[in-house]
Amino acid sequence: MQISFDWVDFLIMSPVIALVVAGVVPLLIKVVNGNKESSSFVPYGFGLVGVFAAAALTLGNWGIEKAAFDGAVAFDHLSAIACLLILAATAAGLTFLRENPATHRRQFSETVFLMLNASAGMIIFAWADDLIMTFIGLELMSLCLYVLIALSEEEQFSKEASFKYFILGSFASAVLLYGISFIYGSSGTTSLVELRELGPTLISTNRMFLTGVVLLFSGLLFKIAVFPFHAWTPDVYQGSPTPVTTYMSAGVKVATVFLILRFMSLDTLTSERAFPFVDALQWLAVLTILVGNIGALRQKSMKRMLAYSSVGHSGYVMIGLIAAGIGGQTLVGATGAVYYVFSYTIMTIGAFGFLSLLEKHADHEIYLDDLKGLGRKRPVFAGMMAILLFSFAGLPPTVGFFGKFLVLSAAIKQGLIWLAFWGVVGAAISVYYYLRPIVAMYMEEEVVQNSTETSLRPISQFVVSLAALMVIGFGIASETFFQTFFKSILDLFS
Repeated sequence: MQISFDWVDFLIMSPVIALVVAGVVPLLIKVVNGNKESSSFVPYGFGLVGVFAAAALTLGNWGIEKAAFDGAVAFDHLSAIACLLILAATAAGLTFLRENPATHRRQFSETVFLMLNASAGMIIFAWADDLIMTFIGLELMSLCLYVLIALSEEEQFSKEASFKYFILGSFASAVLLYGISFIYGSSGTTSLVELRELGPTLISTNRMFLTGVVLLFSGLLFKIAVFPFHAWTPDVYQGSPTPVTTYMSAGVKVATVFLILRFMSLDTLTSERAFPFVDALQWLAVLTILVGNIGALRQKSMKRMLAYSSVGHSGYVMIGLIAAGIGGQTLVGATGAVYYVFSYTIMTIGAFGFLSLLEKHADHEIYLDDLKGLGRKRPVFAGMMAILLFSFAGLPPTVGFFGKFLVLSAAIKQGLIWLAFWGVVGAAISVYYYLRPIVAMYMEEEVVQNSTETSLRPISQFVVSLAALMVIGFGIASETFFQTFFKSILDLFS
């Protein structure tokens, strides 16, 4: 296939170009400087400039609905929302990276380069309207993350986490690519635009196409840590530098969920032959919620607890995605899924940022006992984390409550009562382990003196404070965001 393009295509892709250029500049400066890292502020500054430039270009393109590069990339309102969420995670990740002891000293220019290129891959992944472009975005994102995890100054767990993620991620990418080959072999196209017309018929008549869809979804579900593809999550989240965990947990989930939404718009799951596959997805959603929340109950490490929590949240996102793909009131399910990842991004940035602020050195890991007495010693600081944990648990009026409410309401409206039931059960389980850190901070005596003293990291503290305020403010203003997301979904599912 010959791809033609014009200047409008480059205008659409300008946020990606801005990120790539901003990532290269610090490396060039370092080379000119004799391969010496003069100051972390220079690459950090260029990184933020790239992120804000990409955000400005995205907002400047708001309202444009166009397929760039002969339909390989789709830009619409949903694409813009995905890009802004990824950029928010990138800006927060860069800030935590600069002020975290595991990442801010050596090779910081390389770290910024990798993060910005990973973000470019995430955006391409979320915008892809062609299966080949999907794989290109996936690999750009994944390869940068493999190296980014290993660049930590912590010498043991980060290298193990990087290797595990590389091996398992490569296998998942191979499965996804194998699925793409099946879809192409049975349909003769990799374009999602053409598959919207061919998909419903092919999935009813062609087993190879159905097999390809199953393999494709298997590769995608690995990225958002859906059971049984979740086993890598606790080890990788624990071994990664906390700022990288923040960025990866939010950014990868956003990109993958928005891509899956594009597949759900194909109407392939409404065919009778796809019903067993839909049933399997429902069981995976339930098991993901239960495995994630029950696994989090046993954890003493805060990062591992939030890792298992992330698995549970993937189950809730799956409920919204399933409701979006089975026909009927698809808009409600799709809007619920978008709102859920929106709320999850804010909460994740705040919670992992809180842990990053507590870390004193590269090998320092925060356990539940480390939080004891923090409420008396640092009341404002502990209060921010309490708000974030309340939101994770889904308590009103936080943004997390409305995220759960929307996906469970979508399930009920689609007749998936049993999914909603298990979602409520999972939420009830999660309240226990989300309240444990709050109990430790406010109701237990400190075990080790000064164990939670934080150094002066003003920008990181500002980001965490902002996330906590957004959890409350955006929860109160949830109707505004719901309507915005609903209108964006109309572009895709109309």
